[in-house]
Amino acid sequence: MKSMLSVLALLLLLTSCSHTYYVVRHAEKGTTPPNDPPLTAAGEQRAQALKDSLATKNIAYIFSTNTVRTKSTAEPLRNLLSLSTQIYGPMPDSAFIAKLKGLKRSTLIVGHSNTVDNIVNGLTNNNTIAADLPETEFNNLFVVKYKRFLGTRITFRHLHYGAN
Repeated sequence: MKSMLSVLALLLLLTSCSHTYYVVRHAEKGTTPPNDPPLTAAGEQRAQALKDSLATKNIAYIFSTNTVRTKSTAEPLRNLLSLSTQIYGPMPDSAFIAKLKGLKRSTLIVGHSNTVDNIVNGLTNNNTIAADLPETEFNNLFVVKYKRFLGTRITFRHLHYGAN
């Protein structure tokens, strides 16, 4: 019995020492107004698909730029989890990446085709994504997992969600 409790305690310790960042580009956007368009119907469906994909991932924080399309992409998940969306600047800098790295809970970050690579590369400490995302791609889900036990191990996965 004592050894089983030790194993359970170790498993609890190991799972509490990891967290995951989910980084996505906003969903499909309209064309008007040109400076801050809302999501299209397909984009709204993709935002729902994001919610469905992340509903059980223990998300504790949501970050978005201050645009209609990024906030709308996060909204279904934000609403489901009763979280607030924290706004970050249009170009993620080292201070923002440091803030993310300081969080010890799973986090969704919604960005843009020209910022997702910066966020993922900052979180992985590597040139994981070589360039900006193509303007036509909206289904990428980048997963950066931190496992902290006798040092930090960072893993990266490139997944997809919603319709192609």
